[in-house]
Formats: sequence, structure tokens, C-alpha cells
Amino acid sequence: MKKKTFSILLWVLAVVLTLVFFVYQRLTGPTHPLRGAEVFQENQVSYKLLRSQTIEKTLPVKIKAVDQAVTAFINYKNYKDPNDHWKKKEDEIEMKREGDFLEGEIPGKTRMAAKIEYTVRVVVDNESFLINKGKSVVARFKGAVPAFWLIIHIILMFFSFIFALRTGMEALRKERNYDRLVLITLLVVFVGGMILGPIVQDYAFGDLWTGFPFGFDLTDNKTLIAFAAWLLAFFLKKKSRWWVLMAVVVMIIVYLIPHSVLGSEIDYTTGKMKNKYSIELKRSQDEFKRAQEGLLLLRMSSRKGVQDELKRGSG
Repeated sequence: MKKKTFSILLWVLAVVLTLVFFVYQRLTGPTHPLRGAEVFQENQVSYKLLRSQTIEKTLPVKIKAVDQAVTAFINYKNYKDPNDHWKKKEDEIEMKREGDFLEGEIPGKTRMAAKIEYTVRVVVDNESFLINKGKSVVARFKGAVPAFWLIIHIILMFFSFIFALRTGMEALRKERNYDRLVLITLLVVFVGGMILGPIVQDYAFGDLWTGFPFGFDLTDNKTLIAFAAWLLAFFLKKKSRWWVLMAVVVMIIVYLIPHSVLGSEIDYTTGKMKNKYSIELKRSQDEFKRAQEGLLLLRMSSRKGVQDELKRGSG
């Protein structure tokens, strides 16, 4: 097989594998719609429940139940808010029937990264059951991200994985020539993840960066780790191909982690962003501790000074 033909086949394989990983990301992330179907008293109820919405917009809830006798109600509350509780049955939102579907809306949020959890109670012949196997659904609200920035970010992250896989394939060949591929992968990861990623996050959650050292946002941190791995591969590629293969493995692990896990979230007990202020809170505690120690030393030195003055006076 000719080298050019073989190279084209490797590129095709890299694209196909990237598509598989991106489909996996879409189906496993905590902000992607939750799909399912359940049967209750011989009535099938199918659903696609949203887990992400733009701020200042209501959260639509829609299920399919062909039997006209089926009714449904929505209950909701703030996620992990000790001061908010599930509504009583009489305060639940009754879903309206539109043909084979039952539809309702949950009031929206005005703050970025605010989360709610909700349930859908289906009623048949005066008997109730909660869909999603009785589990509540968590939805997060975000700011509106301009399509321009979002599309470019997604495209570059898509190509970063294509180039990463293709670089790894090249590193496994006997007649390998991956210097330019490593550079291109590094640049695409940098622009797509380290520049456009923060821009998109700023629009969505009001912060450019909530990963290390300012927080523990997993999306930011895994992007940082991937960039660091490719930076090492770029500088050490001449010493050993294993640095390049290590960067590829890191990239694969990063893409196996569902998007938005441990992402931005409002802490209703403090009113602040959880991951944004975690490190700052620790710093404040450390600074307070140091200030206390400094004050104690100052008091001790002041007492010693007074004692010395008294000794001189008595002498």
C-alpha cells in the first residue's frame, strides 16, 4: 500500500474515532437531555427531559402519553437548597395535554449556574408514579453563548482530538514523522481549549476560568492537563516518542470524562459559586490564621517591651 493511501486511511480512522468519542460525550454529559420510556398500568410514557436552559427562560417539560386518561404534574425546588422544599401536591404544576403529549413549564432562574431539581408525577386511575424510576432530574441555568464563539470552540476541540489521534498513530509507525502534527495539536488545543473555552464559559457562567488554581471545575482542569501534556510532548518529542503517546493517552482520558462534570454551580447556602470561591475561601482562612498568629506575636512582643520597661524603672 502506498504511503499516501495509508496516511489517508489513518486520517479517516482518526475522524471516525473522534465522532464516536463526541457521540459518547453528548450522551453521557450531565447537562444533556435525559431520555427514557417506562410503562405504568399498561400505559407507556416516554420522555426527553431537559437538564440545561438559558437564564430568564422557563424550563419546558414534555412527556408522551397516548392514553388521554393519563395526567401528569411537575414538582420542583432549588438543588441542594436547605431553605427550599418540594411543593405540596396542590401546588404542583399541572401539565396540559397537547395531542399525545403532556406539557408544562418550570419558572426560570436569573442567576448563571443556578440549579433546580424536578420530578414528573404521572397519574393513571388515581394511582401515581414518578418517571425516571422515581429519581429527580437536575437542570442547570446558563447565560446565552453567542453561536459564533460556541461553534468555533466546538470545531477546534473536534479537530484537536482528530490531530491527537492521528499523531498517536504516527508515533506508532516505524517511519514516523510527527513533529509537525505535535505542533498543530498543541496549537489547536491551546486556541480551542485555553482561549475559546474560557470565552464560552464567561458567557455561560460569568467566569473566564474556574479551574486550578482558582477552583476545581473539572472541564477547565482536564483542558489544562491536556494542554500541559501536549506542551511536554512538544519539548520532549525528540527524546522519546513515549512523551507523544503519553499526551495521546491523556487526551483520550480527558475525552472519556463526560463534559460539564463538577462544573459551575451556585451554592444556595452562601449565594456564591461553589467552584469559583473554594480556593479563595481556603486562602481567606489561611490569611485569617496568619493574621491571628501575627497579632499574637505582636501582643507577646508588646508585653515583653512593657516588662523590660518595668525592670528598667525598678532598677
